[in-house]
Amino acid sequence: MGRAFEYRRAAKEKRWDKMSKIFPKLAKAITVAAKEGGTDPDMNGKLRSAIQMAKAQNMPKDNIDAAIKRADGKDAETFVEVNYEGKGPHGVLIFVECATDNTTRTVANVKSYFNKSGGSVVPTGSLEFMFARKAVFEFAMPDGMQRDDLELELIDAGLEDIQEEEGRYFAYADYTQFGAMSQAFQRLNLEPVSAILKRIPNSPVHFSDEQLEDIERLLDKIEDDEDVQAVYTNIE
Repeated sequence: MGRAFEYRRAAKEKRWDKMSKIFPKLAKAITVAAKEGGTDPDMNGKLRSAIQMAKAQNMPKDNIDAAIKRADGKDAETFVEVNYEGKGPHGVLIFVECATDNTTRTVANVKSYFNKSGGSVVPTGSLEFMFARKAVFEFAMPDGMQRDDLELELIDAGLEDIQEEEGRYFAYADYTQFGAMSQAFQRLNLEPVSAILKRIPNSPVHFSDEQLEDIERLLDKIEDDEDVQAVYTNIE
């Protein structure tokens, strides 16, 4: 499939090696949601979604409960969610989602990463229209079920599309339908391999192997920041 494909696969595998950092980021998302809307997931849709995403990443229940309790404690830290948008090496577009207790520190760090790579942070909202925000569920097709039948089961929950990639199935819906889609999968006794909110580029761009190496160096620095929750690009 070409060197570019192999490079992207290697880059993804390198990021999978950073799994130890996923749980703290998920825990922070749960704490933020609980702090904002209360600790009862039945009454707090944002918290319910954060918990569902954590479960889909196999985060232990004890960790989830601890993250919720941290939001209810009198000494609980106050986090705010902020987004930063920028252009990196070779014109790549990058959308960065953060949760932080110190926005001054966070913006300084993010700007530094971009500047040192030859890129720059752009005004908030500049790239919003370049990405579509989606709920994405990866799952294994149940034995005996046809794709068309599953689409009919999920369409009332907001399903927009089901795609297959190298034997893996992905269901897409608008991000506002994350909860409804999660409940639909539960009703079908179908446990997703992963369930996340993503920003998907509307116009993906192809980059060469050499360009991708420069871009990945910047992405690694951004993703390693403890305040960064998620990073999205317009890489094809």
